[in-house]
Amino acid sequence: MSIAFSFIIPVYNRPDEIQELLESFKSLEGNFSYEIVIVEDGSDISSEAIVKAFQSHLNIAYYYKPNSGPGDSRNFGMRKAKGNYFIILDSDCILPTSYLKAVDNSLTHDFVDCFGGPDTAHESFSNLQKAINFSMTSFITTGGIRGKKGSVDKFQPRSFNMGLSKQAFESSHGFGKIHPGEDPDLSIRLWKLGFKTKLIPEAFVYHKRRISWEKFYTQVHKFGLVRPILNLWHPESKKITYWFPTLFSAGLLCAIGLSFFKIKIFLIAYLLYFVVAFILALVSSKSLSVALLVIPAIMIQFFGYGYGFLRSTWAVSVLGKKPEIQFPKLFF
Repeated sequence: MSIAFSFIIPVYNRPDEIQELLESFKSLEGNFSYEIVIVEDGSDISSEAIVKAFQSHLNIAYYYKPNSGPGDSRNFGMRKAKGNYFIILDSDCILPTSYLKAVDNSLTHDFVDCFGGPDTAHESFSNLQKAINFSMTSFITTGGIRGKKGSVDKFQPRSFNMGLSKQAFESSHGFGKIHPGEDPDLSIRLWKLGFKTKLIPEAFVYHKRRISWEKFYTQVHKFGLVRPILNLWHPESKKITYWFPTLFSAGLLCAIGLSFFKIKIFLIAYLLYFVVAFILALVSSKSLSVALLVIPAIMIQFFGYGYGFLRSTWAVSVLGKKPEIQFPKLFF
């Protein structure tokens, strides 16, 4: 089967990000024919003028629709697309020149109906963005829990950099109404339908992620809220490791409390962990500022996710509350 790629990119009030992303398309290596489908999800700040400026260089289709969330917008884009393999990107990503070549090479030699690629920080990103990227992807944080290798049929692609065949989309009906969490939900449903997923390590993107501590906390807190809901929908997906951020956070608070009673061994263990994180960040980023920012980034990540996970577990699993009623902002 010949693969015809369609890039699906929802955007909401971020025309500056779309411009950077489309610029990166112009530098892709290889002689590939593909289309780009931009879905404006009810934005107040339109990207249409920027998209039009690129239409003489790139094969782009632009659609505006009422706001219905990123998952539904991706489904909308896939229904409009002409290709038979969809590559879904977030608007805050930038493609390296080798991206499409890496995807095509991997699928040609080992075809799967759904793949995911990793993310990293571009050298032009702010120190805060680089610190958050380290926190989200490092093997010593929740990036290690999510994993980067994984078995071929159990890797859960993330929708900021994800491929999906037309057949898999039509069989699964695409993304659900929850956000965040729509991507692991889709992966699990695909497995149940017999489709395989895999990671393509070489198909990475530069991912800006959140640009303030407040936005970062909101994001990871929502990740924590969503996981118990996914566990409720898909009990077979439960893992003890999902409790790690909650236990880490509670343990740190206990360690601080015990230190007032001159029991400092636990607090010392936590300090050693943060020293290791600092050193790893310093080596990888070669920046003292980034390494210092990694410490609060990890704290926010663990406490935000851990509190969200505990809060949602109590409401959904213990009290039996209906997720859509208890956490309406997670659903569209």
